[in-house]
Amino acid sequence: MDWYPLYNSIRIAAVSTAVVFFLGLLAAYFIAKLPRPVKGVLDVVLTLPLVLPPTVTGWLLLMLLGPRRPLGAWVQSAFGLRLVMVWWSAVFAAVVVAFPLMYRTARGAFESFDETLAEAGQTLGLSNSWIFWRVRMPCCRQGILAGTVLAFARTLGEYGATSMIAGYTPGRTATISTTVYQLWRTGDDAGALRWVLVNIALSAVFLLALNLLEARRRTGRKGGGG
Repeated sequence: MDWYPLYNSIRIAAVSTAVVFFLGLLAAYFIAKLPRPVKGVLDVVLTLPLVLPPTVTGWLLLMLLGPRRPLGAWVQSAFGLRLVMVWWSAVFAAVVVAFPLMYRTARGAFESFDETLAEAGQTLGLSNSWIFWRVRMPCCRQGILAGTVLAFARTLGEYGATSMIAGYTPGRTATISTTVYQLWRTGDDAGALRWVLVNIALSAVFLLALNLLEARRRTGRKGGGG
C-alpha cells in the first residue's frame, strides 16, 4: 500500500492550518475593532469561500495561478515555480476554503473578550503584544482552538478545489480524498475503503488528542485554584 497520500494530506493540512491560524487571527483581531458597516463588507468578502462550491473556488484559483495567467506566469518566469498541478497547489486551495472557519470563530472569540482586561494591562505599562499573547489569547482560547480544529479538519478532507488546482498524480499530488475518488472511479472499492478508514482514524485521533489536551488544561486550572 502506497502511503504517499497519507503523508501528503498531513503535510498539506499542517502547512495550511498554520497559515490559516495566523492569517485568521490577524484578520479577526483587526476586523473585530472596525465599525459595523465596514465589518459587514469585509465579512462578506472573507467568508465567501465558505458558501461557494469548492469547484468554483478551484476554478477561480486556476484563473489566478494558472501558468498562462499574469500571476502564475510571472512566478514561473521569475522563480521557475509552477503554482498549479504540484503538491503545494493544494495548500493554496486548502487555505482559501479553511480561512473563513478560523476567521469567524476567532472573531467571535475576540468580540466576546472583556476589553477592560486589556485596558488594565495598558495602565500597568504592558505592551500590546504582551497583552495579546498573555491576556487576550488565553481568554479566547476556546474559540481559537475550535477554529483551529475546524480548519485542520477542513483542509484534511478538502477535495473539490484541490482536485482542480493540484490534480491527481500518484507520488506527487495525490491526497487521501483524491485517492479515494480515483480508486472508486476505477472500481477498486476495497482500496477506497482502506483509505476511508485511514481518514476516519486520523481524524478521530486528532480530535481525541485535542480533547485530552483540553481536559488536562481544565484539570490543571482546578488544581491551581485549589
